[in-house]
Amino acid sequence: MEDQGIIALFFDRSEQAIVKTDKKYGRYCYSIAYNILSNREDSEESVSDTYLEAWNTIPPRHPGFLNAFLAKITRHISIDRWRKRSAKKRGGGEIILALEELEDCVVAHGIETEFSKKELTRVLNQFLLSLPETERNVFLCRYWYLDSIQTISEVTGFTQSKVTSMLHRTRGKLRKKLSEEEAMAARDSYKRMDLDWSRFLNSPSNSFSRPYIQNGHSEPLCSECPL
Repeated sequence: MEDQGIIALFFDRSEQAIVKTDKKYGRYCYSIAYNILSNREDSEESVSDTYLEAWNTIPPRHPGFLNAFLAKITRHISIDRWRKRSAKKRGGGEIILALEELEDCVVAHGIETEFSKKELTRVLNQFLLSLPETERNVFLCRYWYLDSIQTISEVTGFTQSKVTSMLHRTRGKLRKKLSEEEAMAARDSYKRMDLDWSRFLNSPSNSFSRPYIQNGHSEPLCSECPL
């Protein structure tokens, strides 16, 4: 059945919506859950929870791409289940390895505090679109689907060493991109501060002055200052 037909069943509140969804996307959702949880029972529960979430969300939501919509739900539910499980017992699996690999790109630059979630999403989307298709697909397999290096190697036909090297180079590009965006954010913040200072300095009630302030405009204290 086509996706629009399945979505129509959800809108009709027909239980066949779940049946058809499972038939078409059950294995797909299960593979996403299993990559994160590495446990059959937990993965099956995550898939069932995905169907329930879809049932409660559609309507009013009308996803343009049902597979991506279901994948996102499955991933969030599975990661949440993994976190709860790990709080009781430290687990293994690809999720830990993948997060550790990306940690150097994000945490080392303080991106979590410098960028809002919306801004970080914009930067990552731009970054992914700038990558060659093969490199982008390998990156997504590793860090979105959380596939192992061996699985990516089997799917792409690349050696494991080539996959590892490709991911290393891509993380380097991402690190550079985030550094550039962080610097731009800092410059924008400085400019906004400068504007606020100018507004204050131009106020008629202000009688405070410094040698480096001319005509209400604050000049850098150092001529070599990059800002």
